[in-house]
Amino acid sequence: MGDLRRRGVVALGVTALVAPLTLAIGATPAQAASCTTSAGPYQKKVEKFLGRPVDGKQSAADCKAVRAFQTTHGITPNIGYAGPVTWGVMNLMNKQKAVGKNPNKAGKCPTDKGRIACVDLTLQLSWIQDGKKLVYGPVPVRTGRNGYETRTGLKKVYWRNKNHVSTIYDVPMPYSQFFDGGQAFHSVGVSMWNPPGSHGCVNMTSTAAKKYWSLLKKGDDVYVYGRKPGT
Repeated sequence: MGDLRRRGVVALGVTALVAPLTLAIGATPAQAASCTTSAGPYQKKVEKFLGRPVDGKQSAADCKAVRAFQTTHGITPNIGYAGPVTWGVMNLMNKQKAVGKNPNKAGKCPTDKGRIACVDLTLQLSWIQDGKKLVYGPVPVRTGRNGYETRTGLKKVYWRNKNHVSTIYDVPMPYSQFFDGGQAFHSVGVSMWNPPGSHGCVNMTSTAAKKYWSLLKKGDDVYVYGRKPGT
């Protein structure tokens, strides 16, 4: 159920969160909007995240950097304002990066099921583990928005379709692996941090979705837990 309406957004191909988070600058029609001269409530935090001089004052260079970030991740309006949505995305990125290669440190995803795909809604991360061994990930994912939440609990992959097209939204869902009704892992062409989220599916980059396709099979367990920010 990937939300592909914002087709102008460039996807960020991040497969390992221990690597630096690099901004990919894309272009959308919204770029024609004026760049704001106003400092936002999260100005200093946003400046620090982007490596800008941290003075809490909006400069033309600050606005350009913030707009580039907003455009990349489909944050609207992309006018360079350091508001709560922009900082929320950056803050989530920081938390994801801090996880490193130990996503199941708290032991919330079962380790007695053999191979299992874990989805942490709170941190918007997913990985595959076998017992206590990390097999792949963690990778950033984009789960269900408010009103279309990705359902929690222990599931199983019950159907796979490499070239699936949504019958509800009439959009491609490459490398679909369904685990709960119409909810599935699949790739999308938008940033994993593109708000507000999917229509319930666990969106992934093409790289991650292909890897999940190669590692999982019908009958494998999927465990979804936590709560996505904003839902």
